[in-house]
Amino acid sequence: MFNVLRLTFYVIPTESYGGDFVIKAKKKPERKCLGCGEMKDKSRLIRIVRSTDGKVFIDRTGKANGRGAYICDSLDCFVKCRKAKRFDKAFGLSVPDDVYASLEGLINKENG
Repeated sequence: MFNVLRLTFYVIPTESYGGDFVIKAKKKPERKCLGCGEMKDKSRLIRIVRSTDGKVFIDRTGKANGRGAYICDSLDCFVKCRKAKRFDKAFGLSVPDDVYASLEGLINKENG
């Protein structure tokens, strides 16, 4: 398996180079899935957050404040995470069962 660097190119006019155009690459953010350990696009993963007051919840926007952990929308990754208590280790506290239940429901809904 190869890691592929995903780049988006855009053109910027610059005066410092005599009015020429410079092509710069913009990287897309990637995060690691706690289940399979693969690096994937941040937009393709589900984010679970521990807020500063200790609440754990699913962040559908990807912008909530707090410590985030990511998982694929695969049921296999979910089972691995739950069995090995990877969310508990990532957050340093035990994740409530209702968070696991809602996460499993979300994954089942996305997979059809």
